[in-house]
Amino acid sequence: MKKSKLAKVLTVSLAALMVFGLASCGGGSGKVSDKDITVISREEGSGTRDAFTELTGVLQDDVDKTVDTAEISNSTSVVTQSVAGNDAAIGYISLGSLDDTVKAVKVDGVEATVDNIKSGDYKIQRPFNIVTKGEVKELPADFIKFIMSKDGQKIIEDEGYISVNENAEAYKASGLKGSITLAGSTSVSPVMEVLADKYKELNSGVTIEIQQTGSGAGIQSTTEGVCDIGMASRELKDEETSQGLKSEEIALDGIAVIVNKDNGVEDLSMDQIMKIFTGEITNWADVK
Repeated sequence: MKKSKLAKVLTVSLAALMVFGLASCGGGSGKVSDKDITVISREEGSGTRDAFTELTGVLQDDVDKTVDTAEISNSTSVVTQSVAGNDAAIGYISLGSLDDTVKAVKVDGVEATVDNIKSGDYKIQRPFNIVTKGEVKELPADFIKFIMSKDGQKIIEDEGYISVNENAEAYKASGLKGSITLAGSTSVSPVMEVLADKYKELNSGVTIEIQQTGSGAGIQSTTEGVCDIGMASRELKDEETSQGLKSEEIALDGIAVIVNKDNGVEDLSMDQIMKIFTGEITNWADVK
């Protein structure tokens, strides 16, 4: 009787060890090594999508080859939530918006960090731009002056982005009053909200409205005069500059490739990322 119980215990223990061993191998793919990949992408017109597809090779001969089965999300926060809730998902977001609900993988062995972006070692990076048209009114111009000042650039660094004006002078409150409307990139919006709050502290008679509409829509709103300042996480296209638009780089940002925290994958090559997002690689078991 005792021998039988001991045999059962040994059998259960051996089975547990086998399960643990299987979960620990398989090319580092962990729990999702045999699951079909769920691709999460941004909507057309998103500056993040435009930059990502161009930098990773998903854009081929000026055609976006993002796989047709990709789930399309309309904001950075929705991409994060989608990946956090699906252990087989992969997506991409602004590095400055990365939180601990998801995991950023290395790209070609390089971590997505501010230092690696500054050095150029992390290749998936893009500018944050503000867009204006014609002569900018006094109040929006003063807000732009604040963004590019020593004070504004420090906020950008504190929020996890990279400043572009290390020799900027300190900002002096203007005392101006009125309202400013911004529209555009959902990636730029979080840091812009922090900048706006600080600017309003210094200039109490100012109100600032920030509309998260996506880079393309923000650029269009600027063209039509609907907003004072557009926000774009990509460069302007020739057809946009031909309409009198101008852009100014306010920060540099990395694009983090994110997976679920239960995914054992830690590193992807640029080629693997391209093949996943174009549908050539469809199962995590094929990620070697």
